[in-house]
Amino acid sequence: MIYWVLFIGIALVSYLVQLNLQSKFKKYSQVPLAGGLTGREVAEKMLRDNGIYDVQVTSTEGHLTDHYNPATKTVNLSESVYASCSVAAAAVAAHECGHAVQHARAYAPLQLRSALVPVVSFASTWVQWVLLAGMLLINVFPGLLLAGIVLFALTTLFSFVTLPVEIDASRRATGWLQAAGITGYADHPMAVSALRSAAYTYVVAALGSLATLVYYIFMFLGASRDE
Repeated sequence: MIYWVLFIGIALVSYLVQLNLQSKFKKYSQVPLAGGLTGREVAEKMLRDNGIYDVQVTSTEGHLTDHYNPATKTVNLSESVYASCSVAAAAVAAHECGHAVQHARAYAPLQLRSALVPVVSFASTWVQWVLLAGMLLINVFPGLLLAGIVLFALTTLFSFVTLPVEIDASRRATGWLQAAGITGYADHPMAVSALRSAAYTYVVAALGSLATLVYYIFMFLGASRDE
């Protein structure tokens, strides 16, 4: 019962955080950037200002699908960000370039997250099936559930390693936007607010993953006591 109350609570908070994020980006997407730079131009300028010339800025389909790919060294901006001259577009573009700066500076948490990607990719592929089989066979083969818990723990670890990476990228972004004069007195708080809302989604996701992990652990411990 406690778990379900916690689970529903986290799900509700996650929904509200996502709703707030969508609302803020929609609002700040209507606020023009004083300098008139597009998301692409903001990204290219931030890369140059940080001495990075081997990273390309490209356009990708979708909404809020923006990401930095360290393997291909590309900052991929969604169509609504790439060509937009809004405060929201500048914030998103600078944030993704923050990851490129992390990569160039060998930021330790980013290196750890990159090292975990192959392991977490494997864990994510199998974790649901192993956990399901483990729960069905918990009285016959409890070790299977333990294996599922280990796989799920890897995904939870990845969620928490992601937190400092995302928060630091936003810190680099907002600092540069202000220092470079891209955002000013009136619109800089909007850029900060938008990126802070985005960061909350990662916090909620990490807490939700941790709560689920604890649930599986207690399930395993309960089955062990019943033997």
